[in-house]
Amino acid sequence: MKVILSRKGFDSEFGGYPSPILPNGQMISLPIPDQNEELRYSDIMAGDSTCYDLMRSLMPSIKSSNKRIDLSNDFGCHLDPDIYKNAIHREPNWRPLFGQANAAQGHLQKQNVKEDDLFLFFGSFRKTRNDDGKLAYDTHEKELHAIFGYLQIGDIIKVDQQFDVPEWMSYHPHANNVRKSNTIYIARDHLSWNESLPGAGRFIFSDKLVLTKRGFSKSKWDLPDCFKEAKISYHKHPWEDGYFKSAGRGQEFVIMDNNGVKEWARNKIEESQIDR
Repeated sequence: MKVILSRKGFDSEFGGYPSPILPNGQMISLPIPDQNEELRYSDIMAGDSTCYDLMRSLMPSIKSSNKRIDLSNDFGCHLDPDIYKNAIHREPNWRPLFGQANAAQGHLQKQNVKEDDLFLFFGSFRKTRNDDGKLAYDTHEKELHAIFGYLQIGDIIKVDQQFDVPEWMSYHPHANNVRKSNTIYIARDHLSWNESLPGAGRFIFSDKLVLTKRGFSKSKWDLPDCFKEAKISYHKHPWEDGYFKSAGRGQEFVIMDNNGVKEWARNKIEESQIDR
């Protein structure tokens, strides 16, 4: 089983600010904006409100950014990975899925990513608090990298003209053949090593899910020693002065079969609370 650390959601480049960790611990990975998509931020639930309402309420506490999207009107977005059942209205037989295309998919293919391999999704997050009845980013908390969800691959679908898109999948941004090498990864029903847990899910925040080393910038990670022996795509010499320096480019960091990393990944899932 290969473990793939997959960077997703808002950051300083896409969206202009970090995704929020709600006061109740829900990790809302904000989908990146995409004007070509019919699905809108107002269609996606984020806690008790929609992503659009959540983003508008957070806006006053966000520092100015030239990457920040204009929220004067609702906006199309790229809901991917789609691993939280209650995010939008679902058709019968829905399964969690994740799509990839173009050079990023070429990278996964080159690394021979296949069924039963495990995606751990991480992104840029920051804690929020209720400030006089309004949600705001917590000024005492820094932006960090954290794992927010996972998906163990059950099926891999090559999307082309011969692929008959099922109704339950038709909403997804990768359920068409517009993108080069368009591919969809569908989750297993249950984890291969633990049948009591679903094959994909979103986490409730805990310190165990934080990658960033305490007191350092978000791209400097605190990882166990087993990673020092692992072969990781995009990372030739990542260790510096007691931390792992994560690459600034690349969406997926594929870790070749390594028993220590596999055990680390399994423990992350089994010891974390899944957002039901």
